[in-house]
Amino acid sequence: METILSPRSLAPLFSSKNSCPKTLSSSAIQPRSSSLFLSKTVSSSLKRYQPHPFNASLPIPKSWFSYAQQGLAALALTLALNFSPLLPSGNALASEFDVLNEGPPNESYVVDDAGVLSRVTKSDLKRLLSDLESRKNFHVNFITVRKLTSKADAFEYADQVLERWYPSIEEGSNKGIVVLVTSQKEGAVTGGPAFVQAVGENILDATVTENLPVLATEEKYNEAVYSSAKRLVAAIDGLPDPGGPKFKENKRESNYKSREETDEKRGQFSLVVGGLLVIAFVVPMAQYYAYVSRK
Repeated sequence: METILSPRSLAPLFSSKNSCPKTLSSSAIQPRSSSLFLSKTVSSSLKRYQPHPFNASLPIPKSWFSYAQQGLAALALTLALNFSPLLPSGNALASEFDVLNEGPPNESYVVDDAGVLSRVTKSDLKRLLSDLESRKNFHVNFITVRKLTSKADAFEYADQVLERWYPSIEEGSNKGIVVLVTSQKEGAVTGGPAFVQAVGENILDATVTENLPVLATEEKYNEAVYSSAKRLVAAIDGLPDPGGPKFKENKRESNYKSREETDEKRGQFSLVVGGLLVIAFVVPMAQYYAYVSRK
């Protein structure tokens, strides 16, 4: 104990008075009693130190009225959190504007803001469209949004994206924009003069009226986007049009009978009712006549 702990090093830690260092220094002359005096000093200083409780300064309610106030405040806060209307987040309202501001994608050809495309579809689109750009120098971007709030339809929004991303004719001449709006089940295709001339008006109209809306109505968004891409690439390469899906005509069978069936059933019903009436009146009369003739 004497070799490890020295009175001069421990005195400032366990004593807050200025007279302790003097007492320890005077006791250091006697080597035998220094350790005993040190233990007494440490024990006495520990006994004098009494930490204050943590919550001693907190107000403690002493009446039922204080408890009632705290309970009502907690209840009001709970009701406010549970029944207050949730404000829409800024990202949900500004998704279409984010697409405009962020610009065209650098590494891919897809901006899936609606979050409906799979990783496989994105990879297939990148491989197909990168090959087209390397061979024909046409760049096509696909955009999916959940809902449009700034424009009336997908065509106006597609034109806005094209003008924002490629402001000059030289930049946007060979660029194409395909937009798919998932909530409205519609799409649009636009592009610069060179892109429109290479694809052709017929394929553009067919893609907008067949591939995008038909498959989007069935919520087949991956197939809608990829089949549109293949159709546009085939048109640019001068290959035969692979075609698109058709609307399925669901003919519902009517539960109502036709007029001819109703008239036929009505005649059969009248015949049956007439026969029953004849039996009901004729048979009792015949029995009565037979009974009277025997007498």
